[in-house]
Amino acid sequence: MAVSPLAPAQFPDLPQIDGVTFAATAAGVKYKDRLDVMLAVLQAGTSVAGVFTRSATRSAPVLDCQSKLGGDNAGAAAILVNSGNSNAFTGKNGDSSVAAITSAVAAATGVAQDRVFTASTGVIGEPLPHDRITTKIAELTQNQSPSAIEQAARAIMTTDTFAKGATATVMIDGKPVQIAGIAKGSGMIAPDMATMLVFIFTDAKISQTDLQTLVSGLNAKTFNCITVDSDTSTSDSLIVAATGASDVDVTGNVDFADTLHTIMRDLAHQVVRDGEGATKFVAVQVSGAQDDADAHKVALAIANSPLVKTAIAGEDANWGRVVMAVGKSGAVADRDRLSIRFGNITVAENGWRALDYSEDAASAYMKNAELEIGVDLGIGEGQSTVWTCDLTHGYIAINADYRS
Repeated sequence: MAVSPLAPAQFPDLPQIDGVTFAATAAGVKYKDRLDVMLAVLQAGTSVAGVFTRSATRSAPVLDCQSKLGGDNAGAAAILVNSGNSNAFTGKNGDSSVAAITSAVAAATGVAQDRVFTASTGVIGEPLPHDRITTKIAELTQNQSPSAIEQAARAIMTTDTFAKGATATVMIDGKPVQIAGIAKGSGMIAPDMATMLVFIFTDAKISQTDLQTLVSGLNAKTFNCITVDSDTSTSDSLIVAATGASDVDVTGNVDFADTLHTIMRDLAHQVVRDGEGATKFVAVQVSGAQDDADAHKVALAIANSPLVKTAIAGEDANWGRVVMAVGKSGAVADRDRLSIRFGNITVAENGWRALDYSEDAASAYMKNAELEIGVDLGIGEGQSTVWTCDLTHGYIAINADYRS
């Protein structure tokens, strides 16, 4: 599969995060001769926070993780992830698979079973061949390394065309605090929680409760503001682990929160840039709404519209489709106050085509790989930004052949 034209030049050089190690292996869950399982082991005292899909058909691993969050962080923790099979819509078999995997990880690592978190991604409705995973856990445990995070990132990929990672260091009271994260996601992207699969690690010191509050708030401004195809997965999981190894308390620290926000937004953008068949990265910026909630409705209506997305793919400056999307959004809108821009080109204002509108200028702008669609409703102070991509023939080809 060709790498997305919107991909970063290379996988970033992620630092070692004190207090966490990684390993990855090829278990043959679905794919042959490629990494498809990763295990991360975290030291005692690690705080674990998470946000998960709100799908009514969420997977067995998601339900298990949700049941385990919120406990104390006295003991060690572990995260095991497989690709190739989502262990979703698998009934009691799905629960049994999670139990078998978490029990095996606990036995091999010494981590309490209620501190072993799992995630699965891939085909829905197929029983997970968990024995292929459990037979590899001894190997994964023995091969733990603080420098194997890139292999972990590659093991969680499905239709992704590139591995996704991001990192940053923030100085707090003269001491460095490091953050590194990995993600997977390309299709079935319209999170109602967090996104696809995302795992972020930091050596910061913070309680589980405070970390959870921070992650939930930042999620609303990052992963819940992206969409590739309007479809919310059964398996979307975001887990953030703070090992405390730096001994730097970041509770309530604005610089740490801002840095974590940057990492989460970077990973969210990478997921959109790897949208199945994507050739355009698009920021939809809505202002002047009655409130932020209405602005978000409008932004999502535009970003999810097949007509808008196919026009973008065809480099067609069809701003009438944006008008349509605003109207169907359910947000309060007044036709005669509405303004629309493509980049810095105003195409419509005060309810009709801009007097100085240039079709040639707008069409030329649409040839860019990165685009902005701006909408001002002219009603209030509400605003929101959502990131999306175009909808091409490539999306159909990938998803028509997904199970073959």
